[in-house]
Amino acid sequence: MKAKIRGTEIYFDVTGVQIVSKEQRLTEKPVLFLIHGGPGGNHLHFKTDSIELQNDAQLVFIDQRGCGFSKTDKKSNYTLENNIEDIEALRKYLGLNKICVLGVSYGGMVAQGYAIRYGKHIDKLVLVATAPSFHFIAAARENLKKIGTKQQIAACEKYLWNGKIKDIRNVNHFFKLMDPLYSYTYDAKKGKSRHFAAKHHKATTLKSTFSQEALDAGFGGFLHTFNFIPQLKKIKCPTLVLAGKHDWICLPEQSKLIADKIPHATLKIFNRCGHSIAKDVNTQYIKEIKRFLLQKTIFRDK
Repeated sequence: MKAKIRGTEIYFDVTGVQIVSKEQRLTEKPVLFLIHGGPGGNHLHFKTDSIELQNDAQLVFIDQRGCGFSKTDKKSNYTLENNIEDIEALRKYLGLNKICVLGVSYGGMVAQGYAIRYGKHIDKLVLVATAPSFHFIAAARENLKKIGTKQQIAACEKYLWNGKIKDIRNVNHFFKLMDPLYSYTYDAKKGKSRHFAAKHHKATTLKSTFSQEALDAGFGGFLHTFNFIPQLKKIKCPTLVLAGKHDWICLPEQSKLIADKIPHATLKIFNRCGHSIAKDVNTQYIKEIKRFLLQKTIFRDK
């Protein structure tokens, strides 16, 4: 499905019922928007690694503008600002008063921005393997010098830090080198990971599901300047922050900072885990989010 909003078309999909009948009583489940990472990624991995959440929430999968199956846009329109406003426009389009939001990696940055700006429309917030400001790049760069191979360090210098990924071949080459760092449980024998960019499917007209232009726009521009740290105190909703102890790019210190600045935040750091939390510790990931979605709101001042 596509929503025509804000001069573009945003692809979204929905699974799980919102209103259920249980013991002759109607119960309304929360609506959870799932925001993918990148920039340039897509929603597809959520349909495997997060699908169990449909038992406790109605899930709305979203492809950010120009990503996945959303309409391609001008590179200049691939901005954090537009990603935030697109979420609000989709909320209105779907006629929802309040939503819960789960953001992974770059999606967590979008989710933070949304919660800061549209707090009255958000019930609960889940931030997974993310960061609150541009400072994460310098931290990741220094960390990579300690743990990365010469090839991995060179690949990030060539492609990532300055936004120089120009085509799908560059994307595939980059992630082929970097995937062992993204996942603590990476197994080279199992082949390509979910990061790899898909080519055109022979039987359909589906386009590639990874946007290197969106990735370039982020790492070549706004990811070097955004800073939500001074505004995190504005987020008043219950917030769950999940981090991987061995996350190479969004170090756990970034999540600790987020949890410290948001008034009603809970932090969970998984030990045997990298950036790909839902892959490395899927059972624990699902358990923590389910428990958070079901628990009653009890505020405790920090």
